Amino acid sequence: MRQEEIWDADAARRYDTPGTGMFAPDVLGPTVDRLAALAGDGRALEFAVGTGRVAVPLAGRGVPVSGIELSVPMLDRLRTKVDAATVPVVVGDMASATVPGEFSLVYLVYNTIANLLTQAEQVACFRNAARHLGPGGRFVIELWVPELRKLPPGQQATVWHTEDGYLGLDTYDVLRQRVVSHHFHFGAGREAQVFRTPHRYIWPSELDLMGELAGFTLESRHADWAGAEFTAESRSHVSVYRLPA
Repeated sequence: MRQEEIWDADAARRYDTPGTGMFAPDVLGPTVDRLAALAGDGRALEFAVGTGRVAVPLAGRGVPVSGIELSVPMLDRLRTKVDAATVPVVVGDMASATVPGEFSLVYLVYNTIANLLTQAEQVACFRNAARHLGPGGRFVIELWVPELRKLPPGQQATVWHTEDGYLGLDTYDVLRQRVVSHHFHFGAGREAQVFRTPHRYIWPSELDLMGELAGFTLESRHADWAGAEFTAESRSHVSVYRLPA
């Protein structure tokens, strides 16, 4: 399925989980703090702005925020929170769509660059970020680390989260560097609801090369938004790329 088919009205309706999950204060707070510091006195652009999970509180901190979003239902959800004057959004593909003006910060959160399913599209995304940035501008990416070490020979899936009423697992196609995330929601009965999203996973070193192809250098990499050290055991990273000043 195409991304705009996956992120339909039903997915948009279920996306926001105020106060919990990725909307929990201990998750969202450090994200907004770090992005506000990186934006400084400049403008910020969010690729795949979605329902405004990050853009809305970042704009509330006084940072001028614009967005690019492929899914109209997700954008409709954003518009219930803020108007187009507060967070202007261009409908389109983050690898090619353009937003007027110059920015000091472009950012992609919560693994969204992996929604681009080819290496060429991911490189184009870096180049699109560079087009929007002024000299010395930064491109920030939050991305998970592929957990292939958990795959024993002959096994193609890993369970990455379990809790009451929810099971999350990933199935890997290591030949094509693809992964499909399966989200199972269930209650006390016999039936479950599943939501699937395809991704192309990216190794940190590959991500750095994509940045170099677009004119960026890696400025920093941490295990989270609060600045924890990135190690061989880290499950995700926040990488900051910068253009020459």
